[in-house]
Amino acid sequence: MTVLQGIILGLVQGLGEFLPISSSGHLVLFQRLFGLQEGVLTFDIAVHLATLIVVFYVLWDDIIAILKNPLGKLPLLIIVATIPTAIIGFLFSDFFKEMFTSGASLGIDFILTGLALWFAESVKSKNKKLKETTYIDAALVGVAQGLSILPGVSRSGFTLSGSLIRGLDREFALKFSFLLSIPAILGAAVKDGYDLLKLGSPLSIGVELWPLLAGMIAAAISGYIAVKFMLKKFSKVNLKKFSLYVFALGVFVLIDQLFVGKFF
Repeated sequence: MTVLQGIILGLVQGLGEFLPISSSGHLVLFQRLFGLQEGVLTFDIAVHLATLIVVFYVLWDDIIAILKNPLGKLPLLIIVATIPTAIIGFLFSDFFKEMFTSGASLGIDFILTGLALWFAESVKSKNKKLKETTYIDAALVGVAQGLSILPGVSRSGFTLSGSLIRGLDREFALKFSFLLSIPAILGAAVKDGYDLLKLGSPLSIGVELWPLLAGMIAAAISGYIAVKFMLKKFSKVNLKKFSLYVFALGVFVLIDQLFVGKFF
């Protein structure tokens, strides 16, 4: 992996983590375009941790408020949502790993993200705030997040879609989605880090230090821009625009998978 490739992949991760377009799917796609095979797990962990730092930085006040009142409704909603995510990730770990390695479901997953975003934008919101949000709402959003472990299924896209379909207010749905990313990214990093340690030292597995650092910096910068954009513009952004993009990308990937075979 070159420094330039690291920067590009970092930009892809940062933007894709917080825009509803699937960072994991784009990473798989660009890694295939670059012909990268070794070191991708090490790199993926690093850039995901970089975007996690962004969440902590931007939502620091919310995180402190949660820590001061750990039995409040918001932290309990986060816990309830995280449980089905963790269960799905644990039960289907080998299947998800195979999908990442082969990229077999990538085209379909992008299309599913597009359909979910389109449907969510078409549902009339009930504008449920924190007080009106139920634990069933949280659990169903957690299931949606669990399904987003598939490459091409956007975590932010599925959690936002699930939240909007359940009637959550757009502003609260966005913040809830960002807060849910903290245990999700941490859990995935711990799991992937454990898998990596079984193979050897993380810094010795197929990726040099400078591309890794360049990717992390790029992911942090682009992630910060994406988070600020979503926080400022999400109330006015039509998710159908993102839907059309990922749907078209899914069709492109699916055509390559079925008929061309250039990348998959």
